[in-house]
Amino acid sequence: MIRPAPDLATLRAWDIAHVWHPFTPLADWAASEPLVIERAEGCYLFDTEGRRYLDGVSSLWCNVHGHRHPTLDAAIRDQLDKVAHSTLLGLTHPAAIELAHRLVGLAPEGLNRVFFSDDGATAVEVALKMAFQYWRQKANPEPERTQFIALGNAYHGDTLGDVSVGGVERFHAMFGPLLFPSLRAPSPHCYRCPLGLNRADCGMACLADVERLLKAHEGKVAAVIIEPLVQGAAGMIVQPEGYLKGLRELTRTYGTLLIADEVAVGFGRTGTMFACEQEEVVPDFLCLAKGLTGGYMPLAATLTNDTIYSAFYGRAADGKTFFHGHTYGGNPLGAAVALATLQVFDDEQTLANLRPKVARLAAWLAEMAGHPAVGNVRQRGLIAGVELVADKATKQSFPFDRALGADVCRRARSHGLIVRPLGDVLVIIPPLAITLEQLDEMLATIRLSLIEALEGVAA
Repeated sequence: MIRPAPDLATLRAWDIAHVWHPFTPLADWAASEPLVIERAEGCYLFDTEGRRYLDGVSSLWCNVHGHRHPTLDAAIRDQLDKVAHSTLLGLTHPAAIELAHRLVGLAPEGLNRVFFSDDGATAVEVALKMAFQYWRQKANPEPERTQFIALGNAYHGDTLGDVSVGGVERFHAMFGPLLFPSLRAPSPHCYRCPLGLNRADCGMACLADVERLLKAHEGKVAAVIIEPLVQGAAGMIVQPEGYLKGLRELTRTYGTLLIADEVAVGFGRTGTMFACEQEEVVPDFLCLAKGLTGGYMPLAATLTNDTIYSAFYGRAADGKTFFHGHTYGGNPLGAAVALATLQVFDDEQTLANLRPKVARLAAWLAEMAGHPAVGNVRQRGLIAGVELVADKATKQSFPFDRALGADVCRRARSHGLIVRPLGDVLVIIPPLAITLEQLDEMLATIRLSLIEALEGVAA
């Protein structure tokens, strides 16, 4: 007998009684009426009462081609008829093999080894551990290379290795006693330069600070880690042109490794398949997740080169094995839908069709920049951030307890748009499949919601 589905009131009560939501103030959640999403179609989500919401955060930055895409749905159904899960420990399967081959063909040249895991945090954790172990096992070992350089305000995931190279105080400070120390370079944040300089005449001094760290710790740095082009959770901070390329040159000069965390910025978000392409950078590690499966299944990949791989190559007795793995790493369902996602990029010319959308977003941002409460707008491809300030001239932020960003996003929801803030930065990362008309809908709703929040209109 089929058990009847719980009604909405019951679902909400059970959620508050049992579900611990991530990054969520628990008392605020318990006092709310949770929005229960029941289904989705294209770029829209639908709640249990049939209300429609534009998915303005790509279901946490991972949906690419829209929900219920027929090609992706079919790929999962087809794989279900074969096998839902089989481990990569001591076995392999066609979907993982084909996906590894496909990723190598797309990635910057030389990244021809693929290690599968299950989300962005694990992809980065893999790169950190590989980099650390590499220096101990390469032909001429350098075991003193134990340190990592990361940027201020960095976010690379929530496992302990990732948090160690993270720099968002609100997220990471609590766990300090559990972490390994990292070297911290200033964030290339031109609107709020940590060095107090102006981009017009700074000579990219933030890059010079990286070199000072490399020089001061010469021979001690295992790797430098960066989100290429955009620091996402830091507030959609767009790096100045040439910063990434300059960083790659510094790592080569000082003989260390470069980890490119493209978990959020990969798969077309910045306008190219991978952000590294835009400055012709080939990192030593490329970390991928989120858009890899089009937002359908948890799957991640860490790509590296033959030089790194050769340091781990040996028989069991040699003791070179990388003792790291995840139960669902390379899961057949995830690999199958990832292959379909990459096929849709080709079939629908997704990257080419982004150009008018990027231009439309830029036009909206230019208009929003004139609003007295908008201090800065920043964009790279179909990623953007709108920073709200109390005083445009001084860049003074609103009081923390005003929570203006959250207020705007709450009002946007009442108008049928799901967006999330990073403090008082409004985050814009829609699915790549969004239409021009839906982009207009999204930005017009954000503008209206900002006006209502500032005027105190009842939500």
